[in-house]
Amino acid sequence: MNALRRIIVFARFPVPGRVKTRLIPALGPDGSVRLHRRLVLRTLRSAQAAACACKAQLELHFDGADRDAVHSWLGDSWICQPQVAGDLGERMASAFEKGFRDGAGAIVLVGSDCPGLSEEILRSAFESLEHNPVVLGPATDGGYYLVGLGRPVPELFRGIPWGGDRVLAQSIEKLKRIGITPALLPELPDIDRPADLEVWKRLDASESARPPRVSVIIPALNEAAAIVATLQSVRRESPHEVIVVDGGSSDNTVQLAADHGAQVISSKPGRARQMNAGAAKARGDTLLLLHADTRLPADWHALVLETLARPGVIAGAFGFEIDAPIVGKRILEWGTNLRSRWRQIPYGDQGLFLKRAVFEEEGGFGMLPIMEDYEFIRRLRRRGKIVTLGQSAVTSGRRWQRVGLLRTLLLNQLIIAGYHFGVSPGRLASFYRKVEPKGCYGNRSAGSRQIRSASNTYRFKR
Repeated sequence: MNALRRIIVFARFPVPGRVKTRLIPALGPDGSVRLHRRLVLRTLRSAQAAACACKAQLELHFDGADRDAVHSWLGDSWICQPQVAGDLGERMASAFEKGFRDGAGAIVLVGSDCPGLSEEILRSAFESLEHNPVVLGPATDGGYYLVGLGRPVPELFRGIPWGGDRVLAQSIEKLKRIGITPALLPELPDIDRPADLEVWKRLDASESARPPRVSVIIPALNEAAAIVATLQSVRRESPHEVIVVDGGSSDNTVQLAADHGAQVISSKPGRARQMNAGAAKARGDTLLLLHADTRLPADWHALVLETLARPGVIAGAFGFEIDAPIVGKRILEWGTNLRSRWRQIPYGDQGLFLKRAVFEEEGGFGMLPIMEDYEFIRRLRRRGKIVTLGQSAVTSGRRWQRVGLLRTLLLNQLIIAGYHFGVSPGRLASFYRKVEPKGCYGNRSAGSRQIRSASNTYRFKR
């Protein structure tokens, strides 16, 4: 049975006003969608850990968006498919029917509303299915957060008034009428109503008190010349994990990253999409988003944790330094660091760090072919202070050397001006590619082609 196990996660795409609607009176539309994002990602992490431990296939069945929107949010490594039309029972029945038709021998389906769901509970569900045809995870609101089947039981999903407080009781009664006594897992609370928020606050506070763990996320595309030095600077401080998100390299970037201790995952190209993909896989509570050609300073790990522990600080970045002998280099570095500290808008190649919870609440980077760092940092500034440290991250000077100092500065200012005047990201990216010499656009060019059409309607209104 092990090779035929399947875990299915049901989740809605996060759109303000359409998710967690019963929490809107307490949190507002934006607060409700922020919590929803965290709950979905929390569920996926538990399900992924259980899938690895149980040798199960993990699928995300989503509602409220198309597949590309889900992959843009979570990355391309998830098996995703839309839920069918109908009420909750019809959608669950269809998911189980397809799973058994595909050859699965045991299927466990969960929602995304239960923060207490853990790898251990999912493993217990599969163990119960070794001896029982049905397993249910009771929720404190009278429903259930998990249903597992060892064989098709279509009757379970018919004639139940979904959303009521007797869903579990009526489901058990229905099963008994057809001669099945379900195994029951521990009762857990869902987060659906304002009264449930206290449970979430206690859980969140207890986890925040744990020793911090830093996950380093590095998007890469054909970075064989730089990736080793970057990884060496990262790993000397022993972070919890290093995730390199490869956008389809044709050189040996992937092999070099794996050889130097990084976990490598694949993604469609585009820095925003790649960073979102890495963050969705990260297990640490703190994220450091680092370009593949940027080296971190000594003691970076302690600097990150100390900075984020300061009151009012939402994110941070390192100082800006270029590793190439460029005329005017010192003036450029001084001006960039002044801007970064005064306006709290660091460049992406300064290494942005923040709590994973904040990244998840904000929905990560917008699907932009250009200016994704700038747009994301502007959102963060609404929530707190962004600190630029005195210690510098050293970034490659290849772009400045190829384009030239004055030309690059002018181009940057034109792109920023276009951003503020509402020019679409797709048009800004097209202009950027025309002006810059071939090869200077890094891993943006292919990614911008992937999302140019959608981004032309994106007017920086997140």
